[in-house]
Amino acid sequence: MTFFKIKLFIAHFRLFILNSFIMKIPINFIRMFFVRWYIVVGKNSFISMNVKILNLHPTRSQIQIGNNCIINPGVLLDGRKGRVIIGNNVDISRDSYIFTAQHDPHSDDHGIKYADVIINDHVWVASRVTILPGVVLGKGCVVACGALVTKNVEAMQMVGGVPAKVIGIRRSKLEYTISYRPPFYT
Repeated sequence: MTFFKIKLFIAHFRLFILNSFIMKIPINFIRMFFVRWYIVVGKNSFISMNVKILNLHPTRSQIQIGNNCIINPGVLLDGRKGRVIIGNNVDISRDSYIFTAQHDPHSDDHGIKYADVIINDHVWVASRVTILPGVVLGKGCVVACGALVTKNVEAMQMVGGVPAKVIGIRRSKLEYTISYRPPFYT
């Protein structure tokens, strides 16, 4: 086996341990202790059980989560190629997927293209949202349930649909701090 193949095997094995065992630990402070070995997590942020983290890089900075965030069960954070950068006071609801890589349909060899996903402060991503590579969600925007986000969303916009389109403007002063950290969560 070449050095590259061994290194890739180790990276995949680390992800297997993280997603199959660590992310199933029901006690939050124990789970978060180990999660911080794989990704950067700010103060007072809560990452639920059964979040799927994809980070093949040995560095933790592929996926960065700010302060006072909540990442609910079933969320997929794809940091295999591009980075996922999440600001402060962000709420990502159940079963949402954030992709940084996708196959290029125009590629002759089924190639992959990738780009970072940036989610700014006070964003609320509702349940079952899919965010594609290269998307930037502006400060305070809201993404409605089931939306497919293929393009950037401006600050304070509310978007929904497939593909996501503007459906309103958020009228909030964004003065809140998310503080949801139960000791047990399933």
